[in-house]
Amino acid sequence: MNSLRGKVAIVTGSSRGIGAEIALTLSHAGGKVVINYIENKSAADEVCRVILDAGGECLAVQADVSNSDEVRKLFDATLEHFKQIDILVNNAGILLFKEIAEIRDDELDRIVDVNFKSVFYTLREAATRLADHGRVVNISSTVTRLMLPKYGAYAATKAAVEQLTRIFAREMGKRGITANTVSPGPVDTELFRAGKTATDIERMTAMAALNRLGSTDDIAQVVLFLVSDEARWVTGQDIGVNGGII
Repeated sequence: MNSLRGKVAIVTGSSRGIGAEIALTLSHAGGKVVINYIENKSAADEVCRVILDAGGECLAVQADVSNSDEVRKLFDATLEHFKQIDILVNNAGILLFKEIAEIRDDELDRIVDVNFKSVFYTLREAATRLADHGRVVNISSTVTRLMLPKYGAYAATKAAVEQLTRIFAREMGKRGITANTVSPGPVDTELFRAGKTATDIERMTAMAALNRLGSTDDIAQVVLFLVSDEARWVTGQDIGVNGGII
């Protein structure tokens, strides 16, 4: 499959989990991929190794996307190496699983920085540096549509990303750039399991009509569609990929 042949994609937070799966999927479709990581260089290098061994093209770039200067560095490195940017996938994120009354100021600041500001900073760069007819996919969450205790701060940051994406889609439409969000349900990753008991996980699994946790591939395949030419008339939308939770 070579639907993305010649296209260059930045995938933030792509050294593991959903981000790594998205990067591998886009590479398999012919895309040249930038693996972004903040600390785990060995994991990022391993994702790149898999891509390179399969005959693909890959670049690993360390950058904290909650910092606007480092976001600029990420875009600079991509353009220097690949000469263009066609696709941006904002996957970097953290989970805060606490009731609102228990959240400290520093915890709130951190989740806003990573989950919301990082998307704002990358979209601001993409507005002038993404190629015409480019594609943007921002990863949100199905929890924005639910009333789940302990997800207040996380859901609020993701809801902000959804609205930011809609406005970006409108602003960039004149250049043929599409922008959408993908909202996974519970996906079996390290991030999802963090801070949860076995009972929490069982309860959330049972919420899905398909009665299972999602896989990283379930999400990556929808992202692949949205960045493809087949999705050229889809923009400003939020796509729920959640096994029928809502």
